[in-house]
Amino acid sequence: MPKTPDELFAFLDGLGISVSTIRHPPLFTVAESQSLRGEIAGGHTKNLFLKDRKDACFLVTVEEEAVVDLKTIHNLIGASGRVSFGKPDLLMELLGVLPGAVTVFGAINDSQGRVKIVLDEGLMREETINAHPLTNEATTSIRRDDLLAFLEATGHRPHILKVAS
Repeated sequence: MPKTPDELFAFLDGLGISVSTIRHPPLFTVAESQSLRGEIAGGHTKNLFLKDRKDACFLVTVEEEAVVDLKTIHNLIGASGRVSFGKPDLLMELLGVLPGAVTVFGAINDSQGRVKIVLDEGLMREETINAHPLTNEATTSIRRDDLLAFLEATGHRPHILKVAS
């Protein structure tokens, strides 16, 4: 059973990580979420759940305006050949979220470490990073270093790479 946002917040609290969360109507796209820019400072994320031909899975998190070349990203992230978007059932199985709510916080649900987490170096220049807390009905702000600590605590060593232009 996937973790709930409250379980995510309890996990973060147990790590001594302080976050702030703003609740809002469901947001399914970056374009929809841009309406909140005046309220929420920091870097806003776009997340790509990808898989390669050998069924290796990747969560690529970039700044919302970043452009990612899906035809060549496999060379950067260590995939076996070209990648495609992972299907919704696999997304739910591994990260515990639905399409439209894909988030780096989904790492809390990947207890077997099947998803390689890739963070774009451009996003990692931000002091504060914003992501959905397992639901697209809220946005959670977390300090960059605390996000890295969270990922390590979930058993994911994030790969910080230049994947976006």
